[in-house]
Amino acid sequence: MEKAKAFLGHHWQLFALITLIFALWQTPLVLPLKILVVYFHELSHGAAAILTGGDIVQLNVSPDVGGFALTRGGSRFMVLSAGYLGSLLIGVALLMAALRSEADRYVMAALGTVTLLVTALYMRDVFTIAFGVLTAAAMLACAKWLSHAVNDLVLRVIGLSSMIYVPYDIYDDTIRRPHLRSDAYMLAEEIGGATMLWGGLWLAISLLVIGASLRYMLGQASNVHFSDWRHR
Repeated sequence: MEKAKAFLGHHWQLFALITLIFALWQTPLVLPLKILVVYFHELSHGAAAILTGGDIVQLNVSPDVGGFALTRGGSRFMVLSAGYLGSLLIGVALLMAALRSEADRYVMAALGTVTLLVTALYMRDVFTIAFGVLTAAAMLACAKWLSHAVNDLVLRVIGLSSMIYVPYDIYDDTIRRPHLRSDAYMLAEEIGGATMLWGGLWLAISLLVIGASLRYMLGQASNVHFSDWRHR
């Protein structure tokens, strides 16, 4: 009991963030965050195409929290598998940068720069371009003008949101509604197996990755001291 209390005391800010994200998830307040997670999903498809010898034709996100990645060539197995698992790894990497490094502002600047490049190279429709430019501008401004602690907090929110959303989205798209034309549905069509089989496998992998990552990242304590917020 004492160990549990001590653990909560050392990590209460992360638990508060997770609770807040869950509480606001169905509200308009977190809509930009949800679209950002979709962007990570589509970007992961594109990255897998490039890494396996293909290329990206177009990336798209929409205000109804949808999106698509048009790719050409590459490994279809890797491309279709990369959406959920790739966005999970992005979330893990961002949270790890916040919790286990002092490079928060550099990571934020790099994320904004990559988003700006992706927008210029692969985004075509008005909404997606506007979202990419505004998101990149906000990230770059945060990195340049806001404190280390604020950048740390923003990276925690983005990383946790991506990590939380992935298993929920896998379950919702592939197990609860296996008839949807999801990544798992297309993988079952093109490679074999069943939608729920691929969805179940991705869900198990995502939960294992989240558990192992948190076990490594949390360390002795993860709370940001309020005194840190006064310093640039």
